[in-house]
Amino acid sequence: MKALVAMDKGGAGQLDYRDDAPIPYLGIGDALVRVEAASFTPDELDWPSTWVDRSGRDRHPVVPGHEVSGVVEALGSGTTGVDIGDAVYGLTDWYRSGTAAEFVSVEARNLALKPSSLDHIKAAAIPMAGLTAWQALFAHGGLTRGQAVLIHGAGGGVGSFAVQLAHTAGAYVIGTGRAGAAELVAELGADRFVDIDREPLEEVVRDVDLVLDLVGTDALVQSREVVASGGTVVSLVEDKPTARGRDDVRGIFFIVEPRSSELIQLARRIDAGELRPVIGQVVPLAEGQHAFEAKRAHGVKGKSVLRVRS
Repeated sequence: MKALVAMDKGGAGQLDYRDDAPIPYLGIGDALVRVEAASFTPDELDWPSTWVDRSGRDRHPVVPGHEVSGVVEALGSGTTGVDIGDAVYGLTDWYRSGTAAEFVSVEARNLALKPSSLDHIKAAAIPMAGLTAWQALFAHGGLTRGQAVLIHGAGGGVGSFAVQLAHTAGAYVIGTGRAGAAELVAELGADRFVDIDREPLEEVVRDVDLVLDLVGTDALVQSREVVASGGTVVSLVEDKPTARGRDDVRGIFFIVEPRSSELIQLARRIDAGELRPVIGQVVPLAEGQHAFEAKRAHGVKGKSVLRVRS
């Protein structure tokens, strides 16, 4: 099959487009998905899980990508929840061969029916960003109607979903980013945008109930001063998101988990017109190396999607 293959560690420069990659093994509980479109996280080639299986065995070379939208081609023994011919989307296991290929083997429990209102390109942009935003805001942050939430990196893939989800949940939404993201963040439902290059955060924000940190470094340090007593800081970047005398603030670091029940909820909201993916670029699979490089250089707003089939 055709696939984007990372031959070794070392970033996007190690990616190679090949037409002789093996079709992945179909295990118990798996679905073989014919990939129509895929997406990725730009730094995933640096993750330890990219290079080993769950037993720690080396698995070079690897196919990157963990977000998929496609059609179920075959089912493994004992697989339930999806049927051959279903149009599905989902988030694959970190320790298995990825989605930047014509076929991917996915645990069926990590899939859900694709939003009917979206094509495969748009659906492929949802799983990682949508699930991460959902779990950060609700599962870990406990966001409820009437609370104030501060979202760092509000114009990115995860941030754009977080703004929409928080807005529809009835929260007061403050997004941060550079000036170029202001219009998009406001359009997605933010009540206030803070230009991090021009506005000192502590001068314009006070007593937020929840901080969602997608940036780290200085933004996280400043957030410790603006979160209310009893509030929460959820970070995807720093494993110790609160410190320096703020014992009255809860700090949480987490890694997103594939959950079909939440994919179903996201699909319902998308089909109801409450959510939409923000896509910065769509690139043919054969040019996947350039897509990784552009996204890693922070030159693309929203999600990057690989078109696997024309």
